[in-house]
Amino acid sequence: MRAKIYGTSERPRLAVFRSNRQISAQLIDDQKGVTVASATSLKLEKSLAPIEKATRVGEKIAELAAAAKIKSVVFDRRDKKFHGQIKALAEAAKAKGLRI
Repeated sequence: MRAKIYGTSERPRLAVFRSNRQISAQLIDDQKGVTVASATSLKLEKSLAPIEKATRVGEKIAELAAAAKIKSVVFDRRDKKFHGQIKALAEAAKAKGLRI
């Protein structure tokens, strides 16, 4: 799956990592090999539900993308299915104006 997804300067890759307790997202420019922006749920309240954590991370990554003048991204969910936390993060980012 990863071999098919490639981020550029104009349209970076939104890579999402989910563990049992946390979720994180990065905007990656694969041409330059740099991370443009990142957001994680590590600093959020531990009492939040996993879906709420994912929603807040999605909102934060969309804000960071807007600050970096990025409007569109390629979504890299790795081997995870598009439901639950992954879907909540993507929908929150879309709601803030990021095109996936």
